[in-house]
Amino acid sequence: MSRVGHHVKAALHQIHSIAGLVLALLLALIALTGAIMSFEDEIGDYLNSGIMQVAPRQAPALMPDELVARLKAGQDLGKVSAVTLSSDPAAAVRVRFARDEQGARPTSLYVDPYDARVLGAPRGEEFFATVRRLHRWLLIPGDAKGWGRQITGVAALGLIVMLISGLVLRWPRRAGSVKMWLKPNLGLSGRGLHRSLHAVIGTWVLPVYLVMTLTGLWYSFDWYKDGVVWLLSRPEVTAAKMQPKISAKQPRAAARPEPVQPVGFDLAWSTLQREAGDRFSKALLTLPAGSGTVIRIRSWPKHSTLDTTRDEFRVDAVTGEIVSAERYADKTLGEKIIANVLDIHRGAFLGWPGKLAFMIAAALMPLFSVTGILLYLSRRRLRRPAQSPLGRLVPGE
Repeated sequence: MSRVGHHVKAALHQIHSIAGLVLALLLALIALTGAIMSFEDEIGDYLNSGIMQVAPRQAPALMPDELVARLKAGQDLGKVSAVTLSSDPAAAVRVRFARDEQGARPTSLYVDPYDARVLGAPRGEEFFATVRRLHRWLLIPGDAKGWGRQITGVAALGLIVMLISGLVLRWPRRAGSVKMWLKPNLGLSGRGLHRSLHAVIGTWVLPVYLVMTLTGLWYSFDWYKDGVVWLLSRPEVTAAKMQPKISAKQPRAAARPEPVQPVGFDLAWSTLQREAGDRFSKALLTLPAGSGTVIRIRSWPKHSTLDTTRDEFRVDAVTGEIVSAERYADKTLGEKIIANVLDIHRGAFLGWPGKLAFMIAAALMPLFSVTGILLYLSRRRLRRPAQSPLGRLVPGE
């Protein structure tokens, strides 16, 4: 190798080591919390199987506004923010609540769609909500509006640097040898074993980590998100998504008089049923956070295996007019990739084998943190000169 090559590799080694030491514990935390959430849906369905289903009846199910009214008549539960309704007559309705004045969100409830009887609160909801906040925002106050979002983004950028530098550093002389790339030398011990595990297993998971980081940056930086939208979307879609949000301090053009009564779900629900017919399996209806009248509806088609494969409508709750409609089937390939960012991030786009592979890869992150620190400490010991009995320095390497 030329002198320039040696200098380049030495510089990459320093970058790789420094980034690893700074980010080791943070990356291990983010990865482990991600691994915990890999099968959140399946775990939730198992834990709550007894309250998610009801016996179908001949009588029609309650309309959502009546269901909410009966539910709130029995007890003070706070402000309802969303309901999940289903086309399955045996499925319970899930009711979600808005945050209170202290910023806490009451646990959601499963409710019988025929008589508004409370079936129970979902087990595991609070646990996974805390893990999700730790994974995305490190439990730093402000959640998505706090500093945690940027810190996890910087950690993802650091991981990309380590992946690329690590790949260059371990490039074997016989690059075409599969054995050199993928088989760790378990016959070694100490520093040699640590290096083999760090390099070879790192090669196994490198593609998964690249997918995780490139999709994870979507949730950390607006400039990254805007760039991906510009790259993968049609120009008219890009222009629509780049529209600045209307500030609460800005005057609204042609503002409609505030509704006399609170905004309800019924008209939006009827609009969805008329628009989608029997093609959807479930729908999440979310009330506007402020004083608006537009309800957001996310509906999932029957037999959908991905959480992000859904249609999204915005319906005026006063008039029943569809303000906007984004149908998954109408999206281009690039727009479908954008819609499925979350399922790509966690490997769900490959089915349960993909989720399992991504979970294992995430759970292996502490291995690289430990072996990387051990390699750094052993390298420091080797570089430290030892004193000879005569007081002369004896080279350590």
